[in-house]
Amino acid sequence: MAGTNRNDENRTGGPAIILVEPQLGENIGMVARAMANFGLDDLRLVNPRDGWPNEKARASASRADHVIDAVRLFDTVEAAAADLTYLLATTARPRYSVKAVRGPEEAGAELRARIHADQPAGILFGRERFGLSNEEIDLADEIVTFPVNPAFASLNIAQAVLLMSYEWMKSGLEEGAAPRFTAPELVPAPKDDLYRFFDHLETSLDTTNFFFPPEKREAMVHNLRVMMTRAGFSEPELRMLRGVLRAFDHRIERGTK
Repeated sequence: MAGTNRNDENRTGGPAIILVEPQLGENIGMVARAMANFGLDDLRLVNPRDGWPNEKARASASRADHVIDAVRLFDTVEAAAADLTYLLATTARPRYSVKAVRGPEEAGAELRARIHADQPAGILFGRERFGLSNEEIDLADEIVTFPVNPAFASLNIAQAVLLMSYEWMKSGLEEGAAPRFTAPELVPAPKDDLYRFFDHLETSLDTTNFFFPPEKREAMVHNLRVMMTRAGFSEPELRMLRGVLRAFDHRIERGTK
């Protein structure tokens, strides 16, 4: 197997791969191997069931040690995606979300364009048994799904990572393979800023009894987060929005109109 060329953008770097609560070390190792096959090396784990490090993962990685050695652990999806400005969520099932849905080829091209524009990007992959929750998908910008047999749509997590890693590599192999357009003037804010805005907004709305009746709070929060992630706010825009919230918070605390 040829060595990795650290100067070739098709063979290193690329989007972060985020596995949410993976169960088996063998699956993590096969994910690392798939990533190395197609030049990805940023693997992030959210609460792996069997802990980390994991020797079964290393054995299954088939010499993709550079990926295994660089693994980073996180307690939450929010923390794992905090430094990213564009996040895709993978799912095989239709969701009630109104987020944009891309196929793998289109998603690979979009990832290439974002990263070429120095916008850190990543892909969320769910648990082996039941994938991502609706709440976790709420944290992503868009959904990517695969054109599989609807009668047997379930993919092994390593297979799903392999498909997206292949599309990432393919998007940069040929001249003109990736879309050619000017990057937006306003770069989307890091997810950490967006998630802190979620917390601020929802806390402020709680104080005004906006979420009424209480049993509808979860659905209302979901709808708000869908709108906010779809907007693609920049850092200055989020700072302004949080300033608006602070102004309202201050007036409420003073009891003035």
